[in-house]
Amino acid sequence: MKEQTPAGLWPGDVCATHRSVPRPIIGVMGSGLERHDALAVPLGRWIARQGFHLLTGGGGGVMAAVSQAFTGVASRAGLSIGILKGEPEAGRHATPNPWVELPIRTHLPLSGAEGTDTRSRNHINVLTADVVVALPGGDGTRSEVLLARRYGRPVIAFVDGPALPSGWPDVPVATTLDHVATLVHEALGRVR
Repeated sequence: MKEQTPAGLWPGDVCATHRSVPRPIIGVMGSGLERHDALAVPLGRWIARQGFHLLTGGGGGVMAAVSQAFTGVASRAGLSIGILKGEPEAGRHATPNPWVELPIRTHLPLSGAEGTDTRSRNHINVLTADVVVALPGGDGTRSEVLLARRYGRPVIAFVDGPALPSGWPDVPVATTLDHVATLVHEALGRVR
């Protein structure tokens, strides 16, 4: 594994204009209701210790659990980013969980079963992340996995058992943090 520079960049990584590539963003998607602490907490800590940014939908459940674990790592360099749904015209704005350090408020009100609709923040979540890690969740999480496949973004399912949740597209499955780490680093090597 490459070591980061003091500025948080990855040595040897350059883009077409020869500027250093910024810190990787790992998107963690999952249930907005259930925390799935056994998966989310070690994942959040690992992402922080790698020096990556964390991106979530900024809400409860998995999003809160992974963000809390991530921000609990004192020596981290990355930020906890939350992409929030909203409907400003109607005066409705989502409130980020307490561990979101950079809330990005959108005008996009849809989620859940409507997560692939163009009026859903899920497109921003998936397109902003360098790698998407999907934990157990419902229709919204499934829609983010579908969007990751549609847009060609690397996506990994981090679940309790070897089977994918019902209705999910075929994606690599990891059942241990070590396996997630291997798959994330492999994916970053392909997209960087």
